[in-house]
This record gives sequence, C-alpha cells and structure tokens, in this order.
Amino acid sequence: MNDLPSPATSRSKWSNPVMWLVVGLPLLSIVAGVGLVVLAVRSGGADTVSDPVSRVAQIQTTDLGPDAAAKKQGLSAVLRVEDGIVEVLPATGSFSHERPLRLLLQHPTREAEDLQLELQPDGPGWRTQQAVDAQHDWVVQLFAADGSWRLHGRLPRQQHAVRLAPSLGGPAADAGG
Repeated sequence: MNDLPSPATSRSKWSNPVMWLVVGLPLLSIVAGVGLVVLAVRSGGADTVSDPVSRVAQIQTTDLGPDAAAKKQGLSAVLRVEDGIVEVLPATGSFSHERPLRLLLQHPTREAEDLQLELQPDGPGWRTQQAVDAQHDWVVQLFAADGSWRLHGRLPRQQHAVRLAPSLGGPAADAGG
C-alpha cells in the first residue's frame, strides 16, 4: 500500500492556515510600514519654529539678538485676550508707545491657524479687535515694529491672559513676575 495521497485527494497549500501566516504577516507588515511612513511625512516636523533657523550638520542656530535686547531693556508685558479684544499692557521696562506692535499667535500644531496681528497704541498699551479661539494653547511672540526686541509666552487653553518675557533667562526675564 502506498501512503502518499493521490493527486485527486491532495489539498491546496492555500487552504492550510499556516501558509496564510507565512505569506500574510510579512505582507501586512509591509503595508503597515508604508502607511506609517506616509503618516509621518504628511504630519510635518514636531519642532516647528517661525524663526529663520540655519542648520549645519546637526546644529541649529537662530538669531537671539531681539531676545537679548528685550532682556537688556528689562521688558515684559501682559497679553489679554477676551471678548474679541487682544490687548498688550507693559509690565516692566520702557516701551515706545508711538509705534504699533506685532503679535504672532501660533497654533501648536497647525500653521494654517496662526494669527499675525498688528496692535495699535491705545491708552497705556496696545490693542486690536480679533477673536481668538480659546479651545487650544497658543505660542505667543510679541515684536517691536522694527523687530529690535521680542517677547515670548504661552497662552494655555481657556486662559485669558499671559505674561510675556524674553526667552533668555536671568533677572530681567524674571522681573515683575
């Protein structure tokens, strides 16, 4: 007697579940890998910065001159956002009230939602009318009209005011806070 199955009774190798695992798992991992690469490329970088950054090898540098100038002058301010009004009030240092200020409100992840505003002198500070979405955080930068100094801050969601200071640490950045 012959122990080999006859060709008529032999099963297809695709009906064996182990064969599906041998072929299916590598194919599934390739599809998942390609999908992850596509998602990573479409989402952009996680370290988006509005400043011009120069890169040499793995070193990134940017101009901190405006931050140093703000620290040297001892500047800090309070940003208030409420009821469609955006207002900046000086906290420390000597600000020039003759010229408008530029305010950049950056969405933490979506550049398309960033707001660039020009605040006009108004009373003791500067203000403009602009509705600001309070449902997420904002990265805030306040500039002199000529770009000579810059203040930074972060406006947390559902909060209506934040203190702005130079990004460089030290006594001037901590004054008044």
